[in-house]
Amino acid sequence: MIINDQHYRTVWYNPSTNVVSMINQIKLPFEFEIVELKNYKETAEAIRNMTVRGAGAIGASAGFAMAQAFVENMDGAKEAKQFIEATRPTAVNLFYAVKKVFEAGIIGVSKAIEMAQSIANEDAESCRLIGEYGNELIQNKAGILTHCNAGWLAFVDYGSALSPVYAAQKSGKEPFVYVDETRPRAQGARLTAYELYNNKVEHRIIADNAAAFYMQKGAIDMVITGADRIAANGDTANKIGTLEKAIIAKEFGIPFYVAAPFSTIDFDTAEGSGIKIEERDENEVLYYEGPDDDGIIRNIRMASEGSHALNPAFDVTPAKYITGFITNRGIIKSSELEGYRSV
Repeated sequence: MIINDQHYRTVWYNPSTNVVSMINQIKLPFEFEIVELKNYKETAEAIRNMTVRGAGAIGASAGFAMAQAFVENMDGAKEAKQFIEATRPTAVNLFYAVKKVFEAGIIGVSKAIEMAQSIANEDAESCRLIGEYGNELIQNKAGILTHCNAGWLAFVDYGSALSPVYAAQKSGKEPFVYVDETRPRAQGARLTAYELYNNKVEHRIIADNAAAFYMQKGAIDMVITGADRIAANGDTANKIGTLEKAIIAKEFGIPFYVAAPFSTIDFDTAEGSGIKIEERDENEVLYYEGPDDDGIIRNIRMASEGSHALNPAFDVTPAKYITGFITNRGIIKSSELEGYRSV
């Protein structure tokens, strides 16, 4: 991702100082800030409070946190593992990365660092390949609907759902992206639109409940979303609101694709009913955050006093609504996933 003519990854690690650096996504798009996290507890808290979010970026950050823990105190690594894993329950990349780095760290601290760096690099390369494969599905001037943010900010680099869009633009096509605002945290309006603007991709932000209107008008040719966990049968957990987009797309005969690296597939979970759905603080629904005319960030209550809210962070889209998965190994149908279990 290029910001102010400079290339950035979303998260990176300096083993010589044991510091994890990441772009503070809480402050985007109003302020571009890089935070430095000096120990595994600080990095874990950044995952929990969504300073960093998105499947791949969470995984890389968790891997770096596990490496930090080994550097800090090898004897406390098991306790640190449990601490990191408790931050976000739904994204499988987190558990994948922590497990791999922990197992490597048992051999030696240098192995933990090496594994953490490898996971981050693998994530970036997988997303690059997702872009190449996904570009083949995109026609020139295609209208593409996205939900939440599954771009560069959600991974180490390139992104998943947006990677094909960037590849399409680079190949000379002119994609047009309809950006779901994605309440309650507005990751679409705040993050996806920020990315697309900086990469000069034509787009418009739409209200979450406007997608069916544009599908009915024939403006949307395909839907591409990301995923936080894909069960072995293809059922997919993603940001709340994804399920309804998939149902509507099927009604209008519009292809619905999920873009994700293979690290997001959880072959140990047979179907979507086995995916734990994170319930977040009700204030994310009741309040909205943004700058006032003086540039001061404020929280504004949007709901009646005394009312409470429910706030599931994800829903599960059954495999029957998914046209295919755009992965780093190509385009795969739900029925084909099982064949990749041991690959």
